[in-house]
Amino acid sequence: MALSLAAAPSSCSSSTAISTCSFPCSDSKAPQIGSIRILERPQPRPNGVLNLSQKQRLLKPLNAEPNRNDSIVPLAATIVASEVTHTEEEDYERLAFDLENASPLEIMDKALQRFGNDIAIAFSGAEDVALIEYAHLTGRPFRVFSLDTGRLNPETYRLFDAVEKHYGIHIEYMFPDAVEVQALVRSKGLFSFYEDGHQECCRVRKVRPLRRALKGLKAWITGQRKDQSPGTRSEIPVVQVDPVFEGLDGGIGSLVKWNPVANVKGHDIWNFLRTMNVPVNSLHSQGYISIGCEPCTRAVLPGQHEREGRWWWEDAKAKECGLHKGNLKQDDAAQLNGVANANDTSTVVDIFNTPNVINLSRTGIENLAKMEIRKEPWLLVLYAPWCPFCQAMEESYIDLAEKLSGSGVKVGKFNADGDQKAFAKRELQLGSFPTILFFPKYSSRPIKYTSEKRDVDSLMAFVNALR
Repeated sequence: MALSLAAAPSSCSSSTAISTCSFPCSDSKAPQIGSIRILERPQPRPNGVLNLSQKQRLLKPLNAEPNRNDSIVPLAATIVASEVTHTEEEDYERLAFDLENASPLEIMDKALQRFGNDIAIAFSGAEDVALIEYAHLTGRPFRVFSLDTGRLNPETYRLFDAVEKHYGIHIEYMFPDAVEVQALVRSKGLFSFYEDGHQECCRVRKVRPLRRALKGLKAWITGQRKDQSPGTRSEIPVVQVDPVFEGLDGGIGSLVKWNPVANVKGHDIWNFLRTMNVPVNSLHSQGYISIGCEPCTRAVLPGQHEREGRWWWEDAKAKECGLHKGNLKQDDAAQLNGVANANDTSTVVDIFNTPNVINLSRTGIENLAKMEIRKEPWLLVLYAPWCPFCQAMEESYIDLAEKLSGSGVKVGKFNADGDQKAFAKRELQLGSFPTILFFPKYSSRPIKYTSEKRDVDSLMAFVNALR
């Protein structure tokens, strides 16, 4: 229930991260510690002094095992990926154009060479094993991670084990938050997605764990293909700046997404897998082509498209779990999230739901704005539940709320969509979703956070500088 703020509302905290959604809108790095190998010493410069780049090439880490941290994807291969060889800013649209006719092996090699230890393969337990085989064939070290939703088929878990043994790697598994899963199941049951759509369950079990994984990377590799889902994937490039998720550096453009098999047909993937004699999911031989969670995946009949086996009770245009929601057109994304267009006020699942974030009503936000002297400062996010960028920053905002809890800074949210949008644009400096405001103790005018870096540390620095 929204809080109507009259005096001093209850205490709470907040956190934020990622890109901005302009109207209309739908919808640590671990230190390398390990043995070192002395490489062939490069020729010195004429003055007898090695330059910095030459010195850096003298040492190369092997078999490194960094300290684990929940905010990053730990190393997945038995050896760490090589050092990054390019750091300059890249034109990825141009690179995608240049690589459009390149082979998957060439694209994979380019990705691993360019990002080294800062890139990882997302492995789903289906045809993504082709990605691991291509990475193996490059001869470069690589990392692999997978999302264990807790509802995968037994055959998928057996494939994970077979792949680890076949390639001599350790897949790094990301798990959903147990408290969030418990709350969802207790409130809505085990199969609520059959009634109200798969998005909420996927957000808890897949999207949020993926977001945590990607925050420790600068790039990731997916098995998306154009022929997988004509409604959502027909235009994916072989490499792109990720339109939804953020990476290690935070903010817009901080994560690069590689799709080495984007232009490969499904039957060619299978010819490759059979030729290389690699482990595959035994469900494929039972009519399963696209494989996800057990309750949401079924075999398809001859002639049916592979994605018809996923979320078969829903509209075909909405068959994305949220991991690749950037593929959706604006109208499709809005429909997927329960709104016909950006101005529709249809009911959607709310976000930023935590005891540490106070939900302000229109009256509450008006009272807060009128106060010239407040007992505590406030941090507030103006959001729309359907906006993908608001959804993408949800976990970071909640994390920041926990950090600020008990600090004397109150944290709130205000749904500025629909009927409230005109008011928010007029009175609260709303220009795009999300907008973050700080209300100081002794000032009637809120201060707008203008940076695109919405990670926890950047927002905390903003709050600390003003409170």
